[in-house]
Amino acid sequence: MQRLPAHTRPAAQWRGRGGTQAIARAAPEEVAVGLSFDGRPHTVLMATPADLEDLAVGFTITEAVAGRADILGVTVEKSELGWLADVRLAPGTIQRKARPRTLEGRSSCGLCGVQRLADAVRPLPAVADGARVSHQAVQRAVDALEDAQVLGRATRATHAAALAGPDGTLRLVREDVGRHNALDKLAGAMARLDHDAADGFVLVTSRCSFEMVEKTVRMGGSILVAVSAPTDLAIQRAEGAGLTLVALARADGHAVFTRAERLFDAAPELV
Repeated sequence: MQRLPAHTRPAAQWRGRGGTQAIARAAPEEVAVGLSFDGRPHTVLMATPADLEDLAVGFTITEAVAGRADILGVTVEKSELGWLADVRLAPGTIQRKARPRTLEGRSSCGLCGVQRLADAVRPLPAVADGARVSHQAVQRAVDALEDAQVLGRATRATHAAALAGPDGTLRLVREDVGRHNALDKLAGAMARLDHDAADGFVLVTSRCSFEMVEKTVRMGGSILVAVSAPTDLAIQRAEGAGLTLVALARADGHAVFTRAERLFDAAPELV
């Protein structure tokens, strides 16, 4: 069984009516992960040290460094300062689409270190038609995600990204202190396990910024569901790429911002 990437730390908890008492809380690990391609350093991500091969593969795909077929393998090693993940690419693979970076990628930032405005918002491919999904299936996945977050339940300090089938059943879940990292880990796991993002939908626990839309599109997803609100640019990017964007997905419902034709209201006997 994989060790939970967290440590128990003491704290003093204050409550208005109960005063102060000693408690212990699980805190998720956050470490530096150096990502390189064929031995050439590219960026440093602040991430949770679990599923790092998934993270490396997913980052490669969602940042348009290379396609899944161009990835020959990933070597992950622990160092004194953190972790190193080196992605080996097929000979002749062109990396011109990768955003050049000069700084570390913080867990809260998807574009840290990008040097030019032109690299920040890049053209997106059009998504495939994908599956049609019921509103009830979306709610089924939202309800199930809480129990599926092992690290999140223990720490209340991480994000999750999940792949759900058309019926709302969760197929894959990945967690990280960074929302972009969690989605990249999901993308990598899907690529390694040959899961098709268009055969269902992607669900994230974070707010929906435009980078989350871009990564979902590059993963091949046609529907993205976020528990929090989208930015205006996220909506624009989703509409332009043909992605169905669902947000504010809570226990009592959700809002559809783009391409609502992929969602339908299931008949009572199908719920």
